[in-house]
Amino acid sequence: MGVGGGRLRATGKCIYLMSVSEILIFDRYWTDVRFGLKKPVRNGSPVMMLGDNIYHRNETTGDWIQEDSHHSNPNGSTNITNLDRDTTSENVLVSSHFFYFGSAAPSVDLASINYTNGIGYSKKSFDDSEVTAFVRDIEKKTWRDRNVVIADPFDFGQAAKRVDQGTKRIS
Repeated sequence: MGVGGGRLRATGKCIYLMSVSEILIFDRYWTDVRFGLKKPVRNGSPVMMLGDNIYHRNETTGDWIQEDSHHSNPNGSTNITNLDRDTTSENVLVSSHFFYFGSAAPSVDLASINYTNGIGYSKKSFDDSEVTAFVRDIEKKTWRDRNVVIADPFDFGQAAKRVDQGTKRIS
């Protein structure tokens, strides 16, 4: 689950909910033909600009490559802050069972699963007993929207801009 924060004026709202169906390493995600359309095209449509298939390793040196994307510097060069943050794990989570609400994110009862929405708060896993009713409630209300992008991301109108996760600024 991804929840919104203060900058988006989405505190306590569920941006997405997913069940992980596959875990890939970045290099596999990069080369897998299923995810070719997720590679960013900076002179493309907003959807193409925001592709998230942006990291892979140089086959010779093993160094990370950050493709020209919304996470790189304005000139297309590597934004080290974003690279370091985004590659703290080698894993990419893939889902074939998800809800992506984006800017239409519904408010959810985070207290019911002992989740505190706040800067730097990260609870990676939950006991089944904590989330079963929570997830069932969301699925019951939105079952027709499974595996559909319900609304554009909050910052979709700024697709051509870049994000710096160190400063939390979009420019």
